[in-house]
Amino acid sequence: MTASPSYTNNQSEVDEIRGLRPIDGLKDKARLHLVGPQGQIQVHMASYRGSFPMVLSEALRAAGLGSQVLIAQFLKGGVHQGPNAAIDLCGRLKWLRPNIPFNLGQKEFTDNQEFLDVKQAINDIWEVCKEGLLKNTIQKLVLDEIGLAIQLGLIEEEELITALEERLGSIDVILTGSSIPPKVIAMADQVTELRCSK
Repeated sequence: MTASPSYTNNQSEVDEIRGLRPIDGLKDKARLHLVGPQGQIQVHMASYRGSFPMVLSEALRAAGLGSQVLIAQFLKGGVHQGPNAAIDLCGRLKWLRPNIPFNLGQKEFTDNQEFLDVKQAINDIWEVCKEGLLKNTIQKLVLDEIGLAIQLGLIEEEELITALEERLGSIDVILTGSSIPPKVIAMADQVTELRCSK
């Protein structure tokens, strides 16, 4: 006849079985202190297009490991997307582009109304990003070409800085592009600058 092991919830009995003795002065104190996750602000700058594949790889990896990830490409249009038609990848990665019929950056606006329509489409994407930062619905946020969006007058620099300051501390934010404002660079935990070697 075999006896089943008896389990105990008494910590002192478990310590005795393991040969552990209490340390003087620590008997009533917690032995383990859990530290919450600490999010980072990362900046990936390049004078040419080329940093996004590396950032996309990191975002896909995070989503594959169970994090909720949001990618916002502010200057890429032409796919009639907008906040209500986001692409979902891996079940945990949401990819947003503004609902505009062209890519920005080299586009000249024909009139003031076209500029205002583009600005509204980009601000629709920005509102989704801010909500993710402030309401703990994501663990990683990629803001692609946000520096150029600021430079073009489509997003306010101070609004970005305020959102980064008020974000929940566990959220990682990655900003990419060639025109990241100096104040945002100063906030970053990590700055990566890609340069052509030839």
